[in-house]
Amino acid sequence: MKTLRIDFVSDVVCPWCAIGLSALEQALQRTQGEVGAEIHFQPFELNPHLPAEGEGIGEHLQRKYGMDQAQLADNQERIRARGAALGFVFDFNARSRIWNTFDAHRLLHWAGIEGGQRALKHALLQAYFSEGRNVSDRATLVDIAGAAGFDVARAQAILGSGEYADEVREAEQFFTRNGISGVPAVIIERKHLVSGGQPVEVFERALREIAAGIPA
Repeated sequence: MKTLRIDFVSDVVCPWCAIGLSALEQALQRTQGEVGAEIHFQPFELNPHLPAEGEGIGEHLQRKYGMDQAQLADNQERIRARGAALGFVFDFNARSRIWNTFDAHRLLHWAGIEGGQRALKHALLQAYFSEGRNVSDRATLVDIAGAAGFDVARAQAILGSGEYADEVREAEQFFTRNGISGVPAVIIERKHLVSGGQPVEVFERALREIAAGIPA
């Protein structure tokens, strides 16, 4: 079996990142026994300058992408349907705001050191998209981390300090410098890029082809 390094560059308030991760993981299930993966979740902030109170989703999408209410509704239904097909629940009635995610990325960096990054990533995506929780609120982040099996006191200490801030900014800048301007960006073996929330079949084909090109 070939084991591939996968850098999954994404944000926890990016719906296509949730779709892309679900599709990638299902592709890995399909290739189980042939292709394995070490997934490293890398930070990307869609809205690094959002204030502490966040911004209403409708207002945000209208300002950023020029969407009117009809376009917003169509977009949300398309995302909801794609998620449902992959087993991921988007509840657009539960969430009304988009939040700054820098502290969430600091926790994810720590989770990578602790060895449970994927569990925390899933917990954050579910908290925001399925439950409508505020993933910039530090008490909420501590609760999410604790439910995902992490030490609550340690999570509180990290969020109450500037710990891992430099590491997160350095990683963000690295991927931006190397041409990543949208997410999800799935980088396999540090050189093969799959962009966007692609279907399971696209990820499956990429995994098989890349693994086949790696010497035993």
